[in-house]
Amino acid sequence: MKITSAEFVKSAFNREHWVDDLRPEIAFLGRSNVGKSSLINSLLNRKGLARTSNTPGRTQSINYFLINDEFYFVDLPGYGYAKVSKAMRSDWGTMAEEYLSAREQLALCIQLIDVRHEPTRLDLQLNEWLNFHQKPHIVVATKADKLSKNQLAKQVKAIRLSLADSTVEIYSSETGKGKEELWSTIQSAISRWP
Repeated sequence: MKITSAEFVKSAFNREHWVDDLRPEIAFLGRSNVGKSSLINSLLNRKGLARTSNTPGRTQSINYFLINDEFYFVDLPGYGYAKVSKAMRSDWGTMAEEYLSAREQLALCIQLIDVRHEPTRLDLQLNEWLNFHQKPHIVVATKADKLSKNQLAKQVKAIRLSLADSTVEIYSSETGKGKEELWSTIQSAISRWP
């Protein structure tokens, strides 16, 4: 996909702030520190469009990025970071679930999982929710450059077994591994929408 423009549009802290046009949306979901911002920046060939942070749990809003004036990337708050209050974690979960449940513009959910680790309980719960509610989604195993070829194959196999009802792709924001495949998935989701 040729990126002609990519711009941050807004952060939404509640439903009233959601973008209100009818372009399709690609939502990025995952645990805090799984590499959502890095993956978005890598896909768009931009260094600092989506802000990366060394502090997990930094993204506390739904962030909209308009791509090629045609569709949105939507970065949802990360989940599962222990050092924030329970109330704040609950708010994030409520905000994300409300968005995922109600959003008609949602063309694809991309659930990110760190390939170096087994899916967590929260990863499994989110995946089960996406499948149960029949949301179009894929799982992307990030940080593929951090493992040897053998380790990567072993981990991907384990993730595919854990998340048997979902397609799993691998990705590296560092090397671009999996980038073409992921763009192909995104483009086909956009072409099928609505």
